[in-house]
Amino acid sequence: MSTLKYKRVVLKLSGEALAGEQGFGIDPVTIQSIAQQIKEVCELGLETALVVGGGNIWRGASGANKGMDRATADYMGMLATVMNALALQDALENIGVVTRVQSSVEMRQFAEPYIRRRAIRHLEKGRVVIFAAGTGNPYFSTDTTAALRAAEMEADAILMAKKGVDGVYDSDPKLNPNAKKYDKLDFLEVLNQGLQVMDSTAASLCMDNGIPLVVFNLETPGNIMRVVMGEEIGTIVGGAE
Repeated sequence: MSTLKYKRVVLKLSGEALAGEQGFGIDPVTIQSIAQQIKEVCELGLETALVVGGGNIWRGASGANKGMDRATADYMGMLATVMNALALQDALENIGVVTRVQSSVEMRQFAEPYIRRRAIRHLEKGRVVIFAAGTGNPYFSTDTTAALRAAEMEADAILMAKKGVDGVYDSDPKLNPNAKKYDKLDFLEVLNQGLQVMDSTAASLCMDNGIPLVVFNLETPGNIMRVVMGEEIGTIVGGAE
């Protein structure tokens, strides 16, 4: 454990990260690669919880923008995160990583109900816990779920694994070749500058509870290991040392 920077983390995966090059749905090769990276850090003793989005299947905000009732659209998004969580669980358990899915919306045939003490016990026993169905409430993003669960699990950090971007920039690097990348930021800067790191509710929750955030590129093999070993890649938000 002395080689690890963190003891317990929440790894936030976007739904798009599971889609691979196809851009939609779940790509088996991509999800197997992610599972292998998670296994490697777990074998070092890192207590790992996951929060996964559902944007590769359904985006609640997109449905609402097209006239759907916002709450209904968000509930559909929660179900998309459950599908992703089950796919991740299957990929992890296929390579020998004991995994539990806990859902904020009760669906006992698929997942355990979210119970904080049970989740902490799973982590202490070396199991990976995947938190599905967001917070269980509409209008809250999976970024906010990650912040909330990190606070509840007393995690040392949130690792935000991004697709196609290697940190936080002052503007979109895909549109602006002169965009400046930040190595370190605080949450007030994120909020005041409107940087697209996570939504304002999630950023405020992290700031209020002193939870640092590390934003990095998931697509580079081995980056999860580099982050938990303390290499300064990506962007650190919130004063992590």
